[in-house]
Amino acid sequence: MDAKKQLGDLLVEAGIITTKTLERALERQRGSGKRLGQVLEEMGVITGEELIDALSKQFSFRTVKGFAEYSFPADLLALVPQDMAVQRLIFPLKLKENMLALAINDPFDQETIDFLAKKNRLQVIPVLATRQELMVAIEKHYLHGKIKDTERLKVLVVEDSAPIATIIQVALLKEGYDVLVANDGVEGLKNAVTEKPDLVICDSVMPRMDGFGLLRAMRANPATAEIPLILLTSKATGEDEQRALDAGFIDFIAKPVQPIRIVTRVKRAFELIRKYR
Repeated sequence: MDAKKQLGDLLVEAGIITTKTLERALERQRGSGKRLGQVLEEMGVITGEELIDALSKQFSFRTVKGFAEYSFPADLLALVPQDMAVQRLIFPLKLKENMLALAINDPFDQETIDFLAKKNRLQVIPVLATRQELMVAIEKHYLHGKIKDTERLKVLVVEDSAPIATIIQVALLKEGYDVLVANDGVEGLKNAVTEKPDLVICDSVMPRMDGFGLLRAMRANPATAEIPLILLTSKATGEDEQRALDAGFIDFIAKPVQPIRIVTRVKRAFELIRKYR
């Protein structure tokens, strides 16, 4: 039995989720590139605290809370590359006697643990933390952003390819934007309604609802009708670009995705938004 299924069974046995919810989560997880715990959190059926408590009981991991506010020396932070910290949601806590305590949300990410151990010639000791606290710590100590800054612009990325979504997310986080990620158009629409992002970047081809369907659905809802969208697509002909602009997208970005292109187009989009408003 794999680790993901073990976690699901544990949560069912603890009465935190039902068998039906687990089945839905496993179906939603399939092909998303996300861990089961992250999917359950996004579904709103389990909190980050409940997740790490369940994992610590099952696998005897230690947990850590409240570390985002501490000070960390630069040489300690340098042990984990910034991009890896953002992408894998990990944070170096303490170095002592060739042992690195590493805050992590996914205790099954052995690839990352092994990489850091080999790179730094250290023994890596994983310590469980919630996704929320890890993101706050990474933002504060790696990205040097302001925690809970209400003036930060929020971008929703709707992309069914986890690697592409991560490239976009990392690029925009480095520029100081708040970034949300959704796996398909239906999930993207829900996030647009509840989170009210300042801008949406969506793929043209996705399961359940494509980019054009998401645009129509958002325009039909008064709560999201004014939110601008940028279309991502592998079709980069002049006709495709014209179709996207005629449909109502504020801009068009061709794949393959390049971080500098994403950042440039997002900045230009916000300049246009400010000009029109």
